[in-house]
Amino acid sequence: MTKEKEAWGSRVGLILAMAGNAVGLGNFLRFPAQAVQNGGGAFMIPYLICFLLMGIPLLFVEWSSGRFGGKFGHHSTPFILDAMDKRKFWKYIGVFGIFTNVAVASYYCYLESWTLSWVWHSIAGSFSGKTQLEVAEFFGNYVGLSSIEPIIFWIICLVLNTWILSKGLSGGVEKAAKIGMPLLLIFGAFLAFKAITLKEGVHGAINPGTLGLNFLWTPQFESIWSIKVWLAAAGQVFFTLSLGMGSIQCYASYIKKKDDIALNAMSAGWMNGFVEIVLGSAILIPIAIGYLGIDQVVEMTKSGGLGLGFKTLPYLFEQWGGLLAIAAGVAWFGLLFFAGVTSSLAMGTPVMGFLQDEFGWKRGNSALAFGVIVFLLGLPTVVFFKYGVFDEYDYWAGTVSLVVFALFEIILFGWVFGMDKGWKEITSGADIKVPNIFKFIIKFVTPLLLGFVFIMSLPEIWDKITNKALYETLAKTTDLTEIANLETTILFVNISRAGLLLLWLSIAYLVYYAYKKRIKEGRFTS
Repeated sequence: MTKEKEAWGSRVGLILAMAGNAVGLGNFLRFPAQAVQNGGGAFMIPYLICFLLMGIPLLFVEWSSGRFGGKFGHHSTPFILDAMDKRKFWKYIGVFGIFTNVAVASYYCYLESWTLSWVWHSIAGSFSGKTQLEVAEFFGNYVGLSSIEPIIFWIICLVLNTWILSKGLSGGVEKAAKIGMPLLLIFGAFLAFKAITLKEGVHGAINPGTLGLNFLWTPQFESIWSIKVWLAAAGQVFFTLSLGMGSIQCYASYIKKKDDIALNAMSAGWMNGFVEIVLGSAILIPIAIGYLGIDQVVEMTKSGGLGLGFKTLPYLFEQWGGLLAIAAGVAWFGLLFFAGVTSSLAMGTPVMGFLQDEFGWKRGNSALAFGVIVFLLGLPTVVFFKYGVFDEYDYWAGTVSLVVFALFEIILFGWVFGMDKGWKEITSGADIKVPNIFKFIIKFVTPLLLGFVFIMSLPEIWDKITNKALYETLAKTTDLTEIANLETTILFVNISRAGLLLLWLSIAYLVYYAYKKRIKEGRFTS
């Protein structure tokens, strides 16, 4: 069976691709809203602690696990984990590393397509002359499928992702990262400069841009004692670094066995941190507060940064007028597009690696399979967006699954594979001296923190399973239309959960089949 040889073209390309995997829409939409709602500057204390005690250790673990599995020709987590311990259930834990990527890509590519569409509408002047309410209604009509346009842009994004993936690591993913990441930084720097230099009374602003920056970073220290804030910080670290997904292991599996992973992991992690903390906090909130004031923005961030980013910012850019408004719109939504596409490409790579390794598929066919699967699974998130299918995918695949998989992989690495062997993997070929304290943190601190996060999240998980919020709302309303909508929402939410479970079981069966195939062919996992 001949296989197409995949490899990274350069170290810079690898780091940019890894950073692109981590730098996503959450850096610019989710992070500022989380910071505002959880103590402003004080939020950075739990955030940085979680980054150092969970983020960096898990980056070391996932990079070194991926390189270890790559020595034996494994490029997806089921058989990477299987190579680390021969007990059969580990390969089924590794199913999460394929499941999460497929499920997240199924809704993420739709979100990604909004950014591409909003670039077009910024150029076309679709927001010109509209009130803030009209811009918000424009977004509502868009996701409500008032026209065929959302589906067209979604398919364009799927085709683009599939095409880039079909070109391979160095010819596709790496090139996209080398183009996308620098443009993202340039667009971000331009918008951050405009936001911070925003002056009161100019273009209708009621506050200087620095007020928003000061508000965001003014610490509210009483929030530090809230478990909710620590859980939010831990969740943001997971979300922003793409931990617990399996994409990092896949990328790392294509590097040489003696290549550095320690400095690479730190470089990608801190680059993501820079983008999130410096650029992510210097655009959305300062501009919004400059025009709307603190109280209104605080209220708007309660529902996250998505509304501010897509419903409000296009209207605020229009206050700048003419070409500057167009340039700001293109920069903002272009930035989000590049952040999105470099992340979604990382989601496709583990799926392709699995199909190529286990079934001998060609690169182009593997990429096409990923595109078709994402189209079929993502269609309900597009068509039934208003019934909560999108949010349901996001919660189970983009939140719960990450923590579950990360908890298992840190236990495997530190306690089953063994910390001595694990530490050797982390430090082998390292271009920096990794502080010995991380040996203790990986074995004891990170598993305990992950276990704590998971246990503290169980009440919320149970409420989601039982549809508590939906049933409570249903019990309070007497409006027949609202009752019908809520009942339909509950139905679609339950169907989407069943679909996600079926997806996981289907991937598990493919892993089982691939394992039996390996035995029959005399191929071993290590």
